[in-house]
Amino acid sequence: MAQTATRTKPATRGTTKPRRGSVRRGGRFAGESPELLQDYFYEMTLIRRFEERAAQGYTQAKIGGYCHLNLGEEATVVGLMRALRKTDLLFTNYREHGYAIAKGIEPGRVMAELYGRTTGTSKGWGGSMHMFDVEAGLLGGYGIVGGQIPLATGAALAIDYRGGDQVVMCQMGDGTTNIGAFHEALNIAALWNLPVVFVVINNKLGMGTTVDKSSAESELYKRASAYRMHGERVDGNDVLAVRDAASRLVEQARETGRPALLEAVSERLKGHSVVDPAKYRSEESVEQAKQADPVANFRAELIEAGILDEDAAVEIERKAQAEADAAVAFADDSPHPDPSTLFDYTYATPVANDSRRLPADPVF
Repeated sequence: MAQTATRTKPATRGTTKPRRGSVRRGGRFAGESPELLQDYFYEMTLIRRFEERAAQGYTQAKIGGYCHLNLGEEATVVGLMRALRKTDLLFTNYREHGYAIAKGIEPGRVMAELYGRTTGTSKGWGGSMHMFDVEAGLLGGYGIVGGQIPLATGAALAIDYRGGDQVVMCQMGDGTTNIGAFHEALNIAALWNLPVVFVVINNKLGMGTTVDKSSAESELYKRASAYRMHGERVDGNDVLAVRDAASRLVEQARETGRPALLEAVSERLKGHSVVDPAKYRSEESVEQAKQADPVANFRAELIEAGILDEDAAVEIERKAQAEADAAVAFADDSPHPDPSTLFDYTYATPVANDSRRLPADPVF
């Protein structure tokens, strides 16, 4: 991967000293830094533990509204985010907790937003589906299916208009490829040579409907060809494959202004949301998803390659669990928004005669 595509960040919070003498130089880890591979494993594990605590918080009624988890998609999340510079922009759908963490937002602030607290990324007013942090370059979580696509395309237009070198990554689910905004955005991005990489996370299910039953062309990356745009598919369970494919397309967009479509095929380990028991899934498909677990498989690969031993892996997992637990404690200790601030963020700038009437207030 090009150096410019690697997100610069402090040394990993969970890094354990690598077993340099036993790292096998062949295979798919050839040329990879042991420290970087451990970093990936830590971040994937952190996202897994964070989402497990989020699910627990939902059942405890500490989290309200809808809540969609990245369980099973950790390799895709980490691989995609490692392809971006800190200054690049990210637009996502409502399944974005892991993306927020991997884009550099503190887990405590992400959990606080889930809890509806003032220390959250959107001051507690957005919740699970509406993470937002300008400094980190995360310009939403969007609850409306496909709502992020026109906005991401517009952001790419703004970058092009200003002559910037940023790239926009627009993440979405497989079901989103069937709405009009998807096709309109790809068309205009291709016509105007906009620096945007559209990423479809194909977990094979749009809520409870399989991709094969909802899409006449189930190989979703091929849809790019209708707009003479480059499209490709990558194994979403392979963090290195995702990183390399995304890095190449991001740098291509940065250098040439040409957009691209990347389809990452992964598994969803749980239901569409926390409250979905996923009874529409067969036992065979559930077992297949478990066997493809990217966190467990990456752990096993690192141990097999001599990059980690069992004790080192356990220590990384312990630190990831501690950080997820600390995020919960931070959220628990954070204050709720004051009701008097309910209308403070309705408009970006003051608007004359805007209504601030509460439900129980008289109309006149």
